[in-house]
Amino acid sequence: MVAGVSLESVLARIGEACGRADRASDSVTLVAVTKGRSVQEILALYEAGHRDFGENRAQELDAKVGSLPADIRWHFIGPLQTNKVRLVRPVVTLLHSMDRLRLGAVWMKGPGSPPAALLQVNVGGEERKHGVSAGGAEDAAGELIRLGVPLGGLMTIPPADPERARGYFQDLRRVRDRLVGRWPECGALSMGMTDDFEVAVEEGATYIRVGRAIFGS
Repeated sequence: MVAGVSLESVLARIGEACGRADRASDSVTLVAVTKGRSVQEILALYEAGHRDFGENRAQELDAKVGSLPADIRWHFIGPLQTNKVRLVRPVVTLLHSMDRLRLGAVWMKGPGSPPAALLQVNVGGEERKHGVSAGGAEDAAGELIRLGVPLGGLMTIPPADPERARGYFQDLRRVRDRLVGRWPECGALSMGMTDDFEVAVEEGATYIRVGRAIFGS
């Protein structure tokens, strides 16, 4: 699979989903997930014009950053241990996986203002997944904001059930709408991956995280 060609295909599908939802195509940011991908693969996508890339692992991100162009906008999308914050905080544009108050406290440490973050919500209530409950999201957001975390919205990884994905995305959007009533800056929604990103766009995603559809299996 040629990454540049696949990128065009994914962007076209995003555009079609935006059309169905009466949204502008530029209201959605495509984050190309580069977990396990080589520097050469990332460069091919960069040369095709893409700039937003996402990593799941702090050490893998740290190993790649120095070998790639400085104008890449890095997103961290995986679980983050507090002892790995030092690798992630200086280089990312956005942390998608703020999932606990302790991480928020560590995120606030260090020089300068920290990058923005999204609160991870476990909409399916799955034991093995990170994130706060949908019912606890408003309180968690308030605690993080009181710490000074620049919270920009919400993220979720729903259960692997494409037939029910729309309902999970709608649940997250409803939580987001409650937050925006108190904190207008919390409008972002990071939701949707290779198997369900078009549904996520139709339901209001502002960030989608896609790897396989771009790079292949």
